[in-house]
Amino acid sequence: MLSQSKKDKKLADDARLMRWWSAWHREQLEQALDGMHGDIMRGLMAQLKDLHSARALVDFISARDWSRVDANTRMIALHEINRAIAALRSKSGLPFVDDLLPGQPDNAYRIIKNLFNSFPPCAGERAEAIGKK
Repeated sequence: MLSQSKKDKKLADDARLMRWWSAWHREQLEQALDGMHGDIMRGLMAQLKDLHSARALVDFISARDWSRVDANTRMIALHEINRAIAALRSKSGLPFVDDLLPGQPDNAYRIIKNLFNSFPPCAGERAEAIGKK
């Protein structure tokens, strides 16, 4: 069993790591907002800020051309989408996580994740051509 001082040190270390990760993610988001695909990311962030419906979010995402957005930016977007859906669920009195059981239809997050994963990792390239340069 850990002593209290070791538990306190672990909690402090975990908190420090979380702050570092949060700062890193904020930096990644800022770069995405200022980068080549900033328009689509700014539109997404505006949608997420006023999110009222997961269905509306799926419709918003589906109406944009994410095939030209690089994989890193899509993953930043997916993280922000996950956070917004969890917040919406909590605000609605639901558990913030909605893990699906086998055979259940996909939820909004999974629909969006599957859409994002349907594109090649490097935007604008065919999947077969990646790594053959």
